[in-house]
Amino acid sequence: MKVSEADILIVPGYTNSGPEHWQSRWETKLSTARRVEQAEWSKPVREDWVARLVEEVNASTRPVVLVAHSLGVPTVLHAVPALKQRIAGAFLVAPPDVANSEIRPKHLMTFGPYPRAPLPFPSIMVASRNDPFGTYEHAEDVAKCWGSMLVDAGESGHINAESGHGPWPEGTMVFAQFIAKLK
Repeated sequence: MKVSEADILIVPGYTNSGPEHWQSRWETKLSTARRVEQAEWSKPVREDWVARLVEEVNASTRPVVLVAHSLGVPTVLHAVPALKQRIAGAFLVAPPDVANSEIRPKHLMTFGPYPRAPLPFPSIMVASRNDPFGTYEHAEDVAKCWGSMLVDAGESGHINAESGHGPWPEGTMVFAQFIAKLK
């Protein structure tokens, strides 16, 4: 599949992805990409975030590729049962452990627990070994449940601008390989 053949939906996490974040950079570079805007970025409500994503997916006219980071990952997972439009694939990055009682801010736990059923579309997950919001072991566990191919990003923090992943060329290469294999 080519980028021009899909609607690329950028699904940011808690507080949105700022201008230096790789998601924002991809949104400006990929011709068919658009961000799923949320009404409240700093006080996320799972039902609202999921409904907004479902609305954007179901309004799409082409196959959809989801590009989720952090809290965007559980948003995607909880939306799956309501998605009517064809999802070509999902690129999932830095999944937080939303069932961990130590997560801060605490209201992020309202996005847990993760559904554990296999995803009905191809997916790839990129996870870090020192992500402050979720362990690599947690990422391995959910990736296995969902049937996602897991990419070990090494010690990359939360894979965001703060951890030095603004441009994130390695992520761009993994995404390009992933989308090329989609039908």
